Amino acid sequence: MFKQMKKWAVGLAAVSLSVSAFAQDDNAVNLDALLKQLEQGQFAQSEQNQQREQEFMQKRAQQDQILEQARERRDALLQQSESLETQFEENEFKLADLNGALDNRMGSLKELFGVLQQVAGDTKSKFQNSVISAQIPGRSEFLDTMAQEMGKSSKLASIEEIERVWFEMQREMTESGDVEKFETSVVEAGGEKVTKDVVRVGPFALISDGKYLDYNGITGTVAELVRQPAGRYQDSAAELQASDGELVEFGLDPTGGSILGLLVQAPTLKERVEQGGEVGYVILIVGVIGLLLALERLVSLSIIHNKVKRQLKRKKLKKGNPLGRVLMVRDKYPNCDTEALELHLTEAILGEVPKLSRNLTIIKIISVVAPLMGLLGTVTGMINTFQAITLFGTGDPKLMAGGISTALVTTVLGLVVAIPMTLLYALLNTRSKNIVYILQEQAAGVIAERAERS
Repeated sequence: MFKQMKKWAVGLAAVSLSVSAFAQDDNAVNLDALLKQLEQGQFAQSEQNQQREQEFMQKRAQQDQILEQARERRDALLQQSESLETQFEENEFKLADLNGALDNRMGSLKELFGVLQQVAGDTKSKFQNSVISAQIPGRSEFLDTMAQEMGKSSKLASIEEIERVWFEMQREMTESGDVEKFETSVVEAGGEKVTKDVVRVGPFALISDGKYLDYNGITGTVAELVRQPAGRYQDSAAELQASDGELVEFGLDPTGGSILGLLVQAPTLKERVEQGGEVGYVILIVGVIGLLLALERLVSLSIIHNKVKRQLKRKKLKKGNPLGRVLMVRDKYPNCDTEALELHLTEAILGEVPKLSRNLTIIKIISVVAPLMGLLGTVTGMINTFQAITLFGTGDPKLMAGGISTALVTTVLGLVVAIPMTLLYALLNTRSKNIVYILQEQAAGVIAERAERS
């Protein structure tokens, strides 16, 4: 079939050549010349086809050779792969035997090195957060490197490494009981890095220039706390730094900085008052006014009370005290009857009462209004809180902290003003009434004396 198709192709090629030759050759004028041309074209085409067949056969042989070489290479690689798989399995068995032999020979040493690795990791974390590392840096890096190497490559620790772990732990315990002074770089609150003398109190605190410092174990830096604790703690820190060996009272934080952090975050009195907002300031202003009025009344009533007592001991009447002015009514009306004298004395006593009870009503009103103003601030703060919840939800408690702070602080301020105002009003009112009682008692005595004479 292949040969027949080849003959058809040769015939078609010859016909196409003859036709093209006939169309191009204007000299072919008869059939003999045309036949001759066809024979020549058929012969040339036959030679060309034979040449192509030979080239194809040569290339086919070459391709068969390449295919055979690829098959031989594949077979060789398959054989090598089987050999390597067999060797791998044998190596696994050998490795298992060797590991078993190693475990048998190590015995309890393997457990020892496991404990050593765990202790190194735990000690590294403790050293990293210890303030002693501010004076003795670089301890945690050695432990971290040793723990990682023992964990990744199952490397056994050397005697020197084991001894160094023991030494570092012993040094940590020894330094925990010492108060040391050393020089190091300190980042001040303003951001400037300065070399200062730092006093380390065991593993509990670092102080410098009477201020508490914070040690960052990740960066290895010592920084001054932006907010310092109360003044009494700073005073003790300054005394400790200036101490030359004598005992000094000093506040320690056994939690490693947690209590100090909470103590620093606690708002001051000024900040608490500011949390009360405008209502809080109004309550304080009203409280100050009430306190000034109460102090004025306390001083005035004390002076008047002393004058009345002195007047009781004297027979000579003076106008500088209420009792003297009331008793002078007796001498002013020596001949009037008892009822008239009683009315005149009552009039004189009523004239003294407003002077004795002056501003007491205002103090009483302040003691009543102050908690109401605190309640007003509470309601205002809760309104702000609910508005924050409406806008932002309850996901972030800090958004509600402002309103809650206003609510609580104003309530506290209202009570702080109301309680002392109530006590002062009760004290002042009692003193005022005591003086009035003395005036009434002496007036009753004068009336009784006049009645006896009549």
